[in-house]
Amino acid sequence: MKATKSILTVAAAWLLMSAAACSKTQAAAPETKIEDMTDVNTTLTTDTTSAKVEVETTMGNFTILLYGDTPKHRDNFVKLVNEGYYDGTLFHRIINEFMVQAGDPDSKTAVAGQRLGSGGPGYTIEAEILFPKHFHKRYTLAAARQGDQVNPEKRSSGSQFYVVTGAKVPENQLDRLEANLHNQQLQSTFNGLAAEHMDEIRAMQASGDREGLNALQQKIVEQTEEIVAKNPLKLTDEMREAYTTVGGAPHLDGAYTVFGEVISGMDVIDKIEKVETDRSDRPTEDVRIIKMKVLAD
Repeated sequence: MKATKSILTVAAAWLLMSAAACSKTQAAAPETKIEDMTDVNTTLTTDTTSAKVEVETTMGNFTILLYGDTPKHRDNFVKLVNEGYYDGTLFHRIINEFMVQAGDPDSKTAVAGQRLGSGGPGYTIEAEILFPKHFHKRYTLAAARQGDQVNPEKRSSGSQFYVVTGAKVPENQLDRLEANLHNQQLQSTFNGLAAEHMDEIRAMQASGDREGLNALQQKIVEQTEEIVAKNPLKLTDEMREAYTTVGGAPHLDGAYTVFGEVISGMDVIDKIEKVETDRSDRPTEDVRIIKMKVLAD
């Protein structure tokens, strides 16, 4: 109970912060526009067939499997591949023992030292988070996105993606990992509920209504505890095995849509992960996607 109260006390402070804080983003999240694109979310096929895509890069080739149970992300990715959208783009953000990120169209013509990560097709994709079935073990494919404060629905970038590398988790840290997962669930749930009251919060901030803010804060804390208690996030046996043997990025679990995995050419991901980067995590020498193609069954 003390841990729960502690994390919610931190989360509750969000209500008392300036609305400017809502511009912050989470790890692996690009600064893309939050715009809806109806045809992406409603008109694409909803079948559960998986798809395979070969990715040719300047450091070698790898193949990814797109899960059939995340059809919006699968279909959007296949659509962009068939359009040649990714051809010539860079792996613009690489963090050793975390992830390698790509999919920013602005990177095609980027000059040395140019900051990247804000480009996209002008729309976002409805979240398809199937945790704990799909989680951030090494070599999984997931969609980047903006943070919860500006994106409480956890909508994915229309094009930017990352492949998880991560690090192995010592077995004696698994319980702590599960506790962190629980705290992240509390934080994320609280932020999402608070975002729904943003107009009300801003009005109270403007009028100096601290009593009203405190009352709303307590209400959201209680709602958060109730929601999390009904469906707490826990490490499955599969997750415990994966994180201790191959590694991954468990702190992202339940927060981003995992929609595929690398099934061959893992050594290429291993090489990309280790390249030298600058202060913005961009490789000092370009790592480019030459082309992608959808493979026939």
